[in-house]
Amino acid sequence: MTAIPFAAIFALSWAALSVSPWISVALSLANAAFVVRLFMIQHDCGHGAFFGARAWNDRVGRIIGVLTLTPYDVWRRTHAIHHATTGNLDRRGTGDIPTLTVAEYRAKPLLGRVLYRLVRHPAVLFGIVPFYSFFLQNRIPAGLLRSGRRYWASALGTDAAILIMLGSLYLLGGVPVLFFVYLPMMLLAASTGMWLFYIQHQFEETSWDGDTEWSLQDAALHGSSHYVLPPVLRWITANIGVHHIHHLASRIPFYRLPEVLRDHEEFASAGRLTLRDSLRCASLALWDETGRRLVSFAEARRLPA
Repeated sequence: MTAIPFAAIFALSWAALSVSPWISVALSLANAAFVVRLFMIQHDCGHGAFFGARAWNDRVGRIIGVLTLTPYDVWRRTHAIHHATTGNLDRRGTGDIPTLTVAEYRAKPLLGRVLYRLVRHPAVLFGIVPFYSFFLQNRIPAGLLRSGRRYWASALGTDAAILIMLGSLYLLGGVPVLFFVYLPMMLLAASTGMWLFYIQHQFEETSWDGDTEWSLQDAALHGSSHYVLPPVLRWITANIGVHHIHHLASRIPFYRLPEVLRDHEEFASAGRLTLRDSLRCASLALWDETGRRLVSFAEARRLPA
């Protein structure tokens, strides 16, 4: 239901080069939806949730990781750290989006504040950062450089497979295939993935606590959103919007998350964000520890020192 239409649209986009490269680009951008869904399947494999057997989760996850430019074993480890630390002010830095408190931001020198504002600008966060993360940062075991050969093998093995894949595309179709068929699809998928990861934890009424107050359950139910999307987008994103339940019980496969909401209605309203609501979250950037909410730079200026 995912790999076949992905391959079919990719082939159509390739064939359309003989008619118009812009038709190829349009088809490639449409195919980004299937790249996103493939990544979500890889995500469930990393949690051991997609198949019953661990070996099959790992095999399929590593194969998809070549298509999504994501070394499977490296990502699985850093993502596990994300699950174990999300919403913890004392354990920020792995698998999350850089987030400062209002006090931390005010204490930074001018250059530090400028750089933080730059990183948190939507054009950078959803335009430049996705390219950097998927195309560049993933080429080494980022965050696990001293964690052993396993993660280097995962990163470099994935890199080698990607080079073979891209080299084959170039030999068979030349630069136009890479530029009009492959690249638009991957860039849009990367930006979409970054947006989804952002909105899963970066919303006004999210939750951040210090190590002594932090708990996994509170971080899951109050620090992770329930992103309510139209049915077609729920399918494309493999129900990842039901993120509070996913953080509460990550071994539940994505195709069963709607059952949890159906059987436990009290979870449906927790952290609820509609598509319209989520657009207003793009300007949020700082955690207000006193008001216990995420605020924009403009709102932070109005807060008492």
